[in-house]
Amino acid sequence: MALSAPRGADARAASLHASVTFLSMNDKVHLLSEGAKVTELWGRVTPTRFNDYEVHVNRIEGEYVWHAHADTDDVLMVLSGRLIVQLRDREVQLGPGEMFVVPAGVEHRPVAPEETVIMCIEPAGTAPSGD
Repeated sequence: MALSAPRGADARAASLHASVTFLSMNDKVHLLSEGAKVTELWGRVTPTRFNDYEVHVNRIEGEYVWHAHADTDDVLMVLSGRLIVQLRDREVQLGPGEMFVVPAGVEHRPVAPEETVIMCIEPAGTAPSGD
């Protein structure tokens, strides 16, 4: 059964970030192990960054809020579980090893019908719930 994220999920997700410890670019990152560090649904860890981008690993289940990122694309890759990226005109279903890029400014809502671990790559400082 899919659980809906509680009201205010965008603010909740923003407050559930684990402490950020960046690995050097010479360190190997095991993304599923990083996902196991996330203790709450809609929380995330940020294991590394490169240039001006951060790599986030999120543990999610249920529905997130509709949102858009005005100035940046949103890169979503499923590591385990299933993710449905709802767009206003269609849905994109993703399984492990699949990714989708939501273009800048496109309103979307991630929905995970089961517990799912995803990786997101975003410019540093991007709010999880968009603008």
